[in-house]
Amino acid sequence: MATDTSERAELAALLRGLFEKHATDADLRRAMESPAGYDDDLWRLLSDEVGLPGLIVPEEYGGAGAGPAELAVVMVELGRSLACVPYLSTSVLGVRALVLSQEAEICARWLPGVADGTARIAVVLADERRPSAEVSLTAIETGSGWTVSGVASHVLDGAAAQAVITAARHGDGVSLFLVETEHAGVRANERRTSDQTRRLASVSFDAAPARLLAEDGPAVLGRLIDEASAALAHEQVGGAAAALDMAVDYARTRHQFGRPIGSFQAVKHRCADMLVRLEGARSAAWAATRAVTSQSDDLPLVATIARLVCGDAYVTNASDNVQVHGGIGFTWEHPAHLHVKRSRGSAVLLGSSAEHLRALTQQVPLLTGDPK
Repeated sequence: MATDTSERAELAALLRGLFEKHATDADLRRAMESPAGYDDDLWRLLSDEVGLPGLIVPEEYGGAGAGPAELAVVMVELGRSLACVPYLSTSVLGVRALVLSQEAEICARWLPGVADGTARIAVVLADERRPSAEVSLTAIETGSGWTVSGVASHVLDGAAAQAVITAARHGDGVSLFLVETEHAGVRANERRTSDQTRRLASVSFDAAPARLLAEDGPAVLGRLIDEASAALAHEQVGGAAAALDMAVDYARTRHQFGRPIGSFQAVKHRCADMLVRLEGARSAAWAATRAVTSQSDDLPLVATIARLVCGDAYVTNASDNVQVHGGIGFTWEHPAHLHVKRSRGSAVLLGSSAEHLRALTQQVPLLTGDPK
């Protein structure tokens, strides 16, 4: 798999060409309206022809064993195209949760299926560093193992998953468990959200049999969410870039008063601001990816910054794109609104901006009193 800049550029070009052909606006709308909420044909194509689901799966489990830099390339193109596939949920969150757990038996059971595109895993993104994500599920140890009970809301691709990884409390501790959804004690219900390109579900567990993944759940989930922040930041960069490209293309071709609207100062300034915002987000996303690669102690801080910067850049660029398009940008038929909805959903997927700012102030020492 890609290991240097030129190979990553080739990977990006390959994926962009594939998505331009197989993730058109018509394809997106069909996937959005399908029962599963994702494009099964595209997912099989990515699995069979590109091996994309197994990109970061370790080689011993049938994957490519690629690193965070290669993942970043993929996420940018997924964000640009809005492709409806369960990549973030399964091939990023699911894979990294299993690998970080270091449970070889469970990894051997699930990761080969993820690598060949046949297994789908969802992760409940509870992070005790965020007040709104307090762990509410409970686990009980029985004579034959563990059971998990409770309700997890807003689980990414939870209704299509064959297994759910979640944190659950037992006694004074929080551990990480894997629950297979085929059990009678597991029920998933779709949650209707504004972003129809990305499905969320509420998953309830009623004494569902579970496998213990990691005893120290908060440590694994904390690392997982920081790594996921870097990946999601690149997806947001891709979306922000797509919004800018759409705005510039329209500004060049839409004429008013006998000239392109891109020649008007207000439109030029808006597009310039979009570019500046995009470049700042790109820098923040790559800073987070470098921190993941180097296993830097600063990862929690850099990941928090990336969540803030990239989330804001995508939301604002998507909104500005609609403004450049004018009235047509607000219509259901135009793809501009899809980026608006994806950007706002992505911005809160790993916590709200207020929570990120709160986390940032806790990680950065504040000067108080006399600086002397």
